[in-house]
Amino acid sequence: MTIAPVHHSVSVRATPERAFEIFTSRFGDWWPGQGIGSEPLERAILEPRVGGRWYEVGKSGTQCDWGKVLVWTPPRRLVLAWQIDASFKYDAALVTEVEVTFEAQRDGSTLVTLEHRNLERFGDKAGAMRDAIGAPKGWPAKLAGYARYVNS
Repeated sequence: MTIAPVHHSVSVRATPERAFEIFTSRFGDWWPGQGIGSEPLERAILEPRVGGRWYEVGKSGTQCDWGKVLVWTPPRRLVLAWQIDASFKYDAALVTEVEVTFEAQRDGSTLVTLEHRNLERFGDKAGAMRDAIGAPKGWPAKLAGYARYVNS
């Protein structure tokens, strides 16, 4: 079974260097207050290196992993291991990939494109997960929030 990846793009008024830096180093500033942990999300963190953690910190300081950094190629490309299962719980044995690219445009903006792939690894929940993360409240909403942050 193959499930088509989720694709979504936004244009931001920034160079690829700035767009990448905001997406990664300031991840917790633009990410909406949605987490998967057992308590409310305080901040989301993306460690800036291959093998770095992608995780959340709750209000009391507890941590909940989301995945890890697989590819770190500033300012052009980032690939993250999404290790969140169909119940939106961390699963170290599950890896789908979220690739984000940053492409300079002639007008000085940057096209930021996200692809969430290998969705068939969700097994019989693959179609439902694709629908959830591709829905308007999924990746499109997350990237729209990122674009608003960059463009403000």
